[in-house]
Amino acid sequence: MSESPPSPPRRVAVVGTSGSGKTTFSRRLAARLEVPHVELDALFWLPDWQEPDLTAFREKAEAAIGDDGEWVVDGNYSRISDLVLGRADTVVWLDLPLRTCLWRTARRTVRRARSDEVLWGTNREQWSRLVGRDSLAWWVLTTHGRRRRENEERFADAAYAHLRVHRFRSNAQAELWLASV
Repeated sequence: MSESPPSPPRRVAVVGTSGSGKTTFSRRLAARLEVPHVELDALFWLPDWQEPDLTAFREKAEAAIGDDGEWVVDGNYSRISDLVLGRADTVVWLDLPLRTCLWRTARRTVRRARSDEVLWGTNREQWSRLVGRDSLAWWVLTTHGRRRRENEERFADAAYAHLRVHRFRSNAQAELWLASV
């Protein structure tokens, strides 16, 4: 008797450090699966880069992913990982090299600051935060290794055995998988 092919993912969490391409990949995957795309940064950030209280953020996330809907969610918010990973059937982990994430982050920040692009309502990249300890580049430098270790531990935990985890260490690997979905 032949095995039937695995069912396509219907609830996908896309994780990875800043600059790994989560949002771009998630948008493309959601379009391919014909399901909604949920960007956690858009739910999280308030005007002037203010953070919401946990209850408000959880309520927004719950409303976006629902109990029985289909979706592709991108983001790494540990405060709501129980909601997202608990309801997901698949994880795409974009575990790209530090140099790739740094380059993408720097390029994106410069582009957004130059164009004065509005992010998540009223926020804008600031030239003053391009470098230094408040910069996204610093964030990537200080979280890349830690996030990798945390994800390795998390996805090895039996609590997440229900997830099909796809770990991609290159764009080429991620692109091949996306084409196969």
